[in-house]
Amino acid sequence: MATLLHDAVMNPAEVVKQRLQMYNSQHRSALSCIRTVWRTEGLGAFYRSYTTQLTMNIPFQSIHFITYEFLQEQVNPHRTYNPQSHIISGGLAGALAAAATTPLDVCKTLLNTQENVALSLANISGRLSGMANAFRTVYQLNGLAGYFKGIQARVIYQMPSTAISWSVYEFFKYFLTKRQLENRAPY
Repeated sequence: MATLLHDAVMNPAEVVKQRLQMYNSQHRSALSCIRTVWRTEGLGAFYRSYTTQLTMNIPFQSIHFITYEFLQEQVNPHRTYNPQSHIISGGLAGALAAAATTPLDVCKTLLNTQENVALSLANISGRLSGMANAFRTVYQLNGLAGYFKGIQARVIYQMPSTAISWSVYEFFKYFLTKRQLENRAPY
């Protein structure tokens, strides 16, 4: 449920971010991008990749959490507060989840950006919609390798992100639990 809500809120922001990052982007600011997309493509443009986003994030989060828990069992079986184990497990879990879901991220990016050169090369006039169409288009343009474009950058981005997230989560869990136990202790 958290992923459903998160993606419903963040999908429009992802569309704006990706369109601003495109080479030769016509947009000069986030606000102008929002206005232009709203005016020319409507509300649907902000959610064109929502199902792809969910299709990517649900497995990403599942792989991420399962891998983190598995690695913690291996390197920290007593589940003590151990920043090094949290950083290593978090980083590796994020790397594996990022690598496994890169094909979905590539398709989501194509849906969000509606990149003109790609659509022209695939003989698509108008807008590309739907995950199945995005998968076909990526394959048509680049074969199997197309699904893994940017995998290194995605893994490099996710590793520190998930390592930091898990280490901060485990720190606050430790800190708050320790504090709660101290407050219960008789004086």
